[in-house]
Amino acid sequence: MTNAVSKRDYYEVLGVARDADEGTIKKAFRKAAMQWHPDKNPGDAEAEAKFKEAAEAYEVLSDADKRARYDRFGHAGVEGVGARQGSYESIFEQFADMFGGGLFEGMFGGGRGRGRGPRQGASLRVEVALDFIEAARGVSKTISYQRGEPCLECKGSGARAGSGPVTCDLCEGRGSVIQQSGFFQLQTGCPRCRGAGKVIRDPCGECRGEGRVARRREVEVKIPAGVDDGMRLRVPGEGEPGDPGAPNGDLHCVIRVRPHEFFARQDQHVILEVPITFTQAALGASIEVPTIDGKETLKIKKGTQSGDLYTMRGLGIPDPHGGGRGDQVVRVVVEVPKKLTKKQEELLRAFAETEEAHVSPERKTFFDKLKSYFEG
Repeated sequence: MTNAVSKRDYYEVLGVARDADEGTIKKAFRKAAMQWHPDKNPGDAEAEAKFKEAAEAYEVLSDADKRARYDRFGHAGVEGVGARQGSYESIFEQFADMFGGGLFEGMFGGGRGRGRGPRQGASLRVEVALDFIEAARGVSKTISYQRGEPCLECKGSGARAGSGPVTCDLCEGRGSVIQQSGFFQLQTGCPRCRGAGKVIRDPCGECRGEGRVARRREVEVKIPAGVDDGMRLRVPGEGEPGDPGAPNGDLHCVIRVRPHEFFARQDQHVILEVPITFTQAALGASIEVPTIDGKETLKIKKGTQSGDLYTMRGLGIPDPHGGGRGDQVVRVVVEVPKKLTKKQEELLRAFAETEEAHVSPERKTFFDKLKSYFEG
């Protein structure tokens, strides 16, 4: 065993700080294991040593008691850790799925031969287009998509009628093969039968040995009120069928919301811009405005300025997670008429004369400052 004095600091080995949390340590080990795994570095003794070193460091730092002893006494506090075969196997067990197909199974002579078991079906993704109002209020949609389903001709076996799958002669039905790589034994999925343990000699003409054919499927999906563009809804079990005895995958619906003629959205709030006349802004008025629920009356105050905002409480978009409902914010824009009748022009000129006699304090202050500015 390597002398404790010559060992590198475990935190240095994994490239983490001494106060790193469990997730950071786990992520660092994954990275090191991927880099130095002997299968990626065949015949490289240095890579093999670094791989073992990283595994030993993780064995200590991932265990709260061992880490505490190491922090206090250094390598002497965990003497012998990593020398036992079982320690390495427990680590490889945790990461086997990440590296695919039981890559770590069988290392150090373990050869446990753990089976993969039936595989869950793959998940599928579809895009669902909604109008703005549909997304805001919620709606039920019939989603049409294709997925692979068991072939009716061969009943999902993949073999032509009268024949059937036979045991794979490469892995002898185990679904995996063991490869020797220097010090290591690597158990990987069989490349011939792709882990199934059986192969099709005489494939079905309908599905060409796949056991499945693509079929159109329709499913009713209830979309909750308040969904936004880009959100995903998961429909359990509506993805690809799994192996016999395994569950189906899921269907992931990605929401796409079409723009609206009047409304825009900001979080759970509806934004609406409404034009009003000069007289409505000056004198005040009650006007009808659209909302996602229908028409509502909005009271415009006297002296409203172009760009002023009015908040209509509780008339926004519901939170799809149950967090209440937003508001509708109305921005008013005062329209200036481009053409006037003779009567309108006369009235406005008369108004302008009275306007000069009743200049607001703010307007007077502004023009006083402007005059001083021009006079230098």
